[in-house]
Amino acid sequence: MLDKFLFKRIDNAQLVVFRVFYGLLISAEGFGAIATGWVRRTLVEPKFTFSFIGFEWLQPLPGNGMYFYFAIMGILGLMIAAGYKYRFSAFAFAFMWSGVYLMQKTSYNNHYYLLMLLAFIMAFFPAHRDFSVDAKLNPGIRSNSMPNWVRWTIILQLFIVYTYASVAKIYGDWLDFSIIEILMRPRKDYFLIGDFLQLKWVHKIIGIFGILFDLLIVPALLWKPTRKIAFVLSIFFHLFNSIVFQIGIFPYLSLAFIVFFFPPQTIRNIFLKKKTVMVNETVDPPKHSKWLIGALGVYFVVQLLLPLRHHTFVDDVLWTEEGHRLSWRMMLRSRTGTIRYRVVNKETNKVDYIKLDDYLTKKQRRKVACYPDFAWQFAQHLKKEYAVMGEDVQVFVKNRVKINSGKYYEFIDPEVDLASVPWKHFGHNEWICPSQKE
Repeated sequence: MLDKFLFKRIDNAQLVVFRVFYGLLISAEGFGAIATGWVRRTLVEPKFTFSFIGFEWLQPLPGNGMYFYFAIMGILGLMIAAGYKYRFSAFAFAFMWSGVYLMQKTSYNNHYYLLMLLAFIMAFFPAHRDFSVDAKLNPGIRSNSMPNWVRWTIILQLFIVYTYASVAKIYGDWLDFSIIEILMRPRKDYFLIGDFLQLKWVHKIIGIFGILFDLLIVPALLWKPTRKIAFVLSIFFHLFNSIVFQIGIFPYLSLAFIVFFFPPQTIRNIFLKKKTVMVNETVDPPKHSKWLIGALGVYFVVQLLLPLRHHTFVDDVLWTEEGHRLSWRMMLRSRTGTIRYRVVNKETNKVDYIKLDDYLTKKQRRKVACYPDFAWQFAQHLKKEYAVMGEDVQVFVKNRVKINSGKYYEFIDPEVDLASVPWKHFGHNEWICPSQKE
């Protein structure tokens, strides 16, 4: 029953139109990152780059290398939009974007993770079978249908993202709207809307609407009676996020996903100007169907469990940050901190206090002061730097952190040599001090 549902042939208008939007948007991301200075600030100017732990071998290219890197991704986006050498361009972009994602996390964003997942998903999809250069050059691949699992892969992925984002908001500082007030403070100088964003009743609307939108938007788009209303609300929600939070292409990518919720005939009439629609057709599942169903099953089990991993760790994820990434916990907290590094020579007991300005950018300094993995990684970097000079050292920190509107508390045990302890990916790092309940 399941295999017949997943492998039923349906019209592919939604997929080919999304491919065009997706390609144009990631092209804008690649070229825009250069034009706005993001590449320069994040990957060129820093002397030291915080990669994901375990991927330290992934480092930015020297000189102007990262500008060329992003320009190539921009070109690949245009090739994807045109459906030209689609498999190559889609996989090439997926690997290149994954490299960017893993080589730096100072500018971490949940949407970057979503784009990495989507890039590989799209690379496997038959998105070039129609309305593409590939189909024009090779008519043998042309088709106006696709298997049903393609559409439902996108829908289920979106359902997971939005649902976890909604549930994560059901905690004290969101429900009393204090975190929303904090998020809006830096935007008080915005033209026209700055003062408006500081109003208490606006914070309440944002808080309630944020939970309900994330929880209900996918079911509302799937159900025909609420689809148009959900579409209008989606436009408002994502344009609001784009204007207020300035998070690049992702509000527009989220709007592009909506093509998967409207009937293929509607999509064809609007974008493709072709009236012929592929009638749903039940076919015998292909020989590889069990393997594909198994692979999709494993993928979605991981997607369902990964955001829950923080529940297996000691203490609150809002304090420790352990298990925060890859879990769709978006716009939930504001962290501020102070930190001082003390390097002690094991042989001579000579003490050096590190001036972070000599090593890190302003944004990196903020991260090091607030996030345990950043603090740990910089301690490893200092140990290696001193080792080059022939010194065997210990690295201690004095670190205090504040979450949202709370008080400052000691965050890292000042008696622990951060340079000598391993990082635990799947367990609690005991040198993180326990959270203080207020």
